[in-house]
Amino acid sequence: FVFRRVPAEGNGSAARQWQQISTMSGADMHLFFQELLNGLVVGSIYALVALGLALIYGTMGVPNFAHGHLYMLGAYVAFAGVTIAHIGYWPSMLAAILVLALVGVLLERLVFRPLRNAPEVNTIIAAVGVLFFLQQFAQLVFGGDYRVFPTPYDKVVHLGGLIATQQQLIVIAAAAVLMLLLFWFLKRTLTGATIEAVAQNRAGAALVGIDTDRVSMMVFAISAGLAAAAATLIASINLISPSMGFSVILKAFAIIVLGGMGSVPGAILGAFILAFAESFGGTYISTSYQDAIAFAVLVVILTVRPTGLFAKGT
Repeated sequence: FVFRRVPAEGNGSAARQWQQISTMSGADMHLFFQELLNGLVVGSIYALVALGLALIYGTMGVPNFAHGHLYMLGAYVAFAGVTIAHIGYWPSMLAAILVLALVGVLLERLVFRPLRNAPEVNTIIAAVGVLFFLQQFAQLVFGGDYRVFPTPYDKVVHLGGLIATQQQLIVIAAAAVLMLLLFWFLKRTLTGATIEAVAQNRAGAALVGIDTDRVSMMVFAISAGLAAAAATLIASINLISPSMGFSVILKAFAIIVLGGMGSVPGAILGAFILAFAESFGGTYISTSYQDAIAFAVLVVILTVRPTGLFAKGT
């Protein structure tokens, strides 16, 4: 931001010009920080979804195309908890995390484990099949219309001139806590160390006695739980529908490619790069092209770093 001082002497026109420039620059700065806040909100959700996808790919090499629809299912489970069971926002989020963790375990055990030694295309087809099954299931149970997710945190908060809802601030804070807990789990616990060992060398981990099947189920549970948490956090800001998983899975795959396939730090960094590119591109260029701008940034970065920002591994 460039400020140009104009002398205040004379007939006053120069002073008025300086005041106008200062006002415009202040408005520009306000808009910049507002979009920064919006990018943090969107990036937090992208990061939670991409983290789960990165964990699965890092430990199993499975491109789980159904991950976006696990995210969608998590939103509907939380929605049912709030609107049907009336158990409150946070208990509904916890219920969504637990239910989706169980769904993740079942998917690993019944769908992906039997295909472990099959050609990769078989796994991809199975994941796409699960994707459409989950979408049709949600449409059958909840209908195809868009739903509004009620939240008790809809009040507007003013932060030094910036405007945000309580829910947006909760998204940033809750996502940060979940990411820190995941890092602590991976780096400070024995179970987390076994996940890292499997991600680095699955065959070697099995040779030293690590139960790789148990690790795979655990990773699917964590991945689906993170997707459910992300969906519950953002559901009251965006409408929910059976097809909401399509756009998020496309962006999640773009993020883990950008960050480095299977890299946890790369998934987080890639998520915020994509979110900020969308936010600032839509504001300063055109909202019609914000997705195109974000993916153009992705292409530029991959041109410089073809393998992504980080190497594979948690």
